[in-house]
Amino acid sequence: MSGSVGSGRGGSWEPAQGVAAWWQAAPFALVFGVFFLLPLALVAVVSLWNFNEYELIPAVTLRNYFSIFEGCSRLTDNGDFCVTLSTYLSTLKFCLIVWAVTLVLGFAVAYFLAFHVRSATTQTVLFVLCTVPFWTSNVIRMISWVPLLGRNGLVNQSLMGIGLIEQPIEWLLFSDFSVVLAFVHLYTMFMIVPIFNSMMRIDRSLLEAASDAGASGWQTLWNVVVPLSKTGILIGSIFVITIVMGDFVTIGVMGGQQIASVGKIIQVQTSYLQFPLAAANAVILLAVVLMIIWALTRLVDIRKEL
Repeated sequence: MSGSVGSGRGGSWEPAQGVAAWWQAAPFALVFGVFFLLPLALVAVVSLWNFNEYELIPAVTLRNYFSIFEGCSRLTDNGDFCVTLSTYLSTLKFCLIVWAVTLVLGFAVAYFLAFHVRSATTQTVLFVLCTVPFWTSNVIRMISWVPLLGRNGLVNQSLMGIGLIEQPIEWLLFSDFSVVLAFVHLYTMFMIVPIFNSMMRIDRSLLEAASDAGASGWQTLWNVVVPLSKTGILIGSIFVITIVMGDFVTIGVMGGQQIASVGKIIQVQTSYLQFPLAAANAVILLAVVLMIIWALTRLVDIRKEL
């Protein structure tokens, strides 16, 4: 009798628990659907619309996608790729360089904070110092480089003053260098935080065991710390890659409006009210970013690691 009552209670409790779980997840699912899935669906729908100089025409067509890749089946007369492929390659170039630099800097800073700073108070103070630049606007932080890197800026004037150069260095500002420098300045923190969190979870006894086994500092770093920090590295990489791939403000300001990027093309098309064409570019960019993220998640099973 007691067994039947117990099973009855268990049977009635499990569905109730399932219903409660669904109700708890419903608000988050609603927010995710309204603010993420629905806008993406609308962008995909608009990318299939037609348009002219005066109006949007809600008729299904692939004209926008064909227009984006027009002429990309062959090289130009100068032996270059078409505008679309050249722009994507330029964006991927910046993405790869910024990812590599922020990974090295972010890993080094996180490693120092996690393993060489013993005091929790000191860790907190140094961590807050890393966030100080985020107290101001991205645009202000970018503009702050102009008086430093300009032709008559502090860097050029200092180098000329000590006799290292005779003429100002032109490529310090409004160049690929200044764009990468601004990206690294703006987004290294997105790499530091997740790597630091992963490193703080590492059992310190593992490091002691590696040292007792005769491993050098570099061997311990490569065989213990790096594998156990893969989750943070992956999350930081996803943050940096997704932000850089869609950025157009940084490239526009620090590139002097002379360097093309996919985000810049979308912004220009939107300003000219070519919304279907901009939406098609956005869908293609999203597909490229998702493929990059998919490739990264093949290297680390983030769900298992978390």
